[in-house]
Amino acid sequence: MKIGFIGLGRMGSNMVLNLLEKGVEVVAWNRSPEPVEEVVKAGAMGAKSIDDLVSKLEQPRIIWLMVTAGEVVDEVLNQLIDKLSPNDLVIDGGNSFYKDTLRRAEMLSKKGIHFMDVGTSGGIEGARHGACLMVGGSREDYERILPVLKAAAAPDAYGLVGKVGAGHFAKTIHNGIEYGMMEAIGEGAAILKASPFNYDLREVFRIYNTGSIIESRLVGWTLAELKADHELSNISSVIGSAGGGGKTKGEGHWTVELAKEMGIDVPVIEASVKVRDESEKDREDSANGFRNKVVAAMRWQFGQHPVKKQK
Repeated sequence: MKIGFIGLGRMGSNMVLNLLEKGVEVVAWNRSPEPVEEVVKAGAMGAKSIDDLVSKLEQPRIIWLMVTAGEVVDEVLNQLIDKLSPNDLVIDGGNSFYKDTLRRAEMLSKKGIHFMDVGTSGGIEGARHGACLMVGGSREDYERILPVLKAAAAPDAYGLVGKVGAGHFAKTIHNGIEYGMMEAIGEGAAILKASPFNYDLREVFRIYNTGSIIESRLVGWTLAELKADHELSNISSVIGSAGGGGKTKGEGHWTVELAKEMGIDVPVIEASVKVRDESEKDREDSANGFRNKVVAAMRWQFGQHPVKKQK
C-alpha cells in the first residue's frame, strides 16, 4: 500500500519509520526539509512540495496528516483541496477538536473527497513501534485503510469508534482522563516526599509498578525520570497544557467544556486542568512544585514535551 504523509514532527517521523518497516510505501513532505531527508534514508520517497506529493500518488490517493492541531490543518487542507480528486481520502491523525473535524469533512465532501479522523495515542515510543488508534469515519473508508492502521498500530490497538469526528472526540476524552491520572500520580508522589518516612521514591514507585492496582505506563514513566534524578531537578515545575503548538486550549480544556455542554460534572479532570493552568504560580522548591514536576516529567517521557530546563 502507498500513502502520502504530511507532517514529520516527533510523532510523524516515527510513524513513517514504523510504516516503512511494515511494508507500507510512503511519500513524505514536511515544511522543513531535514525530516524529509531522514525518512528518505529509511526508504520513504521524498516530496519537495504538496504538489509534488500529490503527483507521486496514484488515484484514489490516501494522504495522512500529522500536523499541529488548529490553523495548520486548515492551511494544509486549503492547499490540498484543489489538487485532489473525488474518492481521494485525507486522514487527520493529529489532536484536532472534533467540531473542526466535522467542518473540514463537510468542506471536503463538497469536492467528493473523503475525510477520516484518527485519534493517536501512545507517545513517541508508540508512534515508532505501534500506536493506539481511535478511528472516525465510514466503514467503507475504514476497510480501505485497514492495512495502514494495522501497520501503524500495536497489536489490536485500533478500531472504528464511530462516524467522522468520533475518533477525535474519543481522543479528547482520552486526554482528559490522562490529565486526571497524571495529576493523581503527581499528588501522591508529593505527599510521599513530604512524609516523615524519608522514602526513596524510586523504590516506592518500583513497587507500585510491579503488580499493583496502579501499575501503568504513567507510573513506569515516573519511575524512569526518578531513576534519572530522584529530585527531578532538571524538570520545570510549570506544566504545559495547551494544544496547537501552545497557541490553543488543550484536550483537557476541551473535555471540561464538552462535559459542561452535556451537563456532566468532571471535578477530577477540571481540577487537573486548573493545576496545569496555574502551575507557574507554584514555587519550584515547594511540595506543589514537586507535584508539578512529576506531571511534567511524565509529559517529557511520552512526548518530549518542552519541560526540561535549559542547562
